[in-house]
Amino acid sequence: MSFLDIDERILKIVELVDLRATPITDLKAPDVDGVTVGILEGGIANTHNEHTAIRMRERCKILVALGDCAVFGGVPAMRNFFGEEAALQRAYVDAESNDSEGKIPSSPELAQLTRVRAVNEVVKVDIHIPGCPPHADVIFYALAELAEGRIPEIKDDMLHWH
Repeated sequence: MSFLDIDERILKIVELVDLRATPITDLKAPDVDGVTVGILEGGIANTHNEHTAIRMRERCKILVALGDCAVFGGVPAMRNFFGEEAALQRAYVDAESNDSEGKIPSSPELAQLTRVRAVNEVVKVDIHIPGCPPHADVIFYALAELAEGRIPEIKDDMLHWH
């Protein structure tokens, strides 16, 4: 949502880049031939997330971790204090909103939970943009710098935007 909060400034970015894949398009993975910049948000919380991060790293020259969950593990990393099984038990069996037959889903097609990690604990990250969520002005700055072929420096006031 913070990405969308850059509002009409997104048009300036789109003029400079070839937007290939996003969560809001049918193309959700970078081209096999690769792209210059890839952005991951969210922590690595399961085997699907691991696969996605590895594929992104393989296909992107520059990989950006966007938001506290991607940069630090964020609030979801609190699950690490209790473990995956306890989290599943609470969510699917013990939660007050569940019926009496609540059970933990199990299927070989479901991603397996892992300890929640920051993206850089799984793959090399080139740029970290913290914030929960990152401020739209910081996102715009980073994207504008990248679109111009420069590596943005996220520091000082950008780490505590008001």
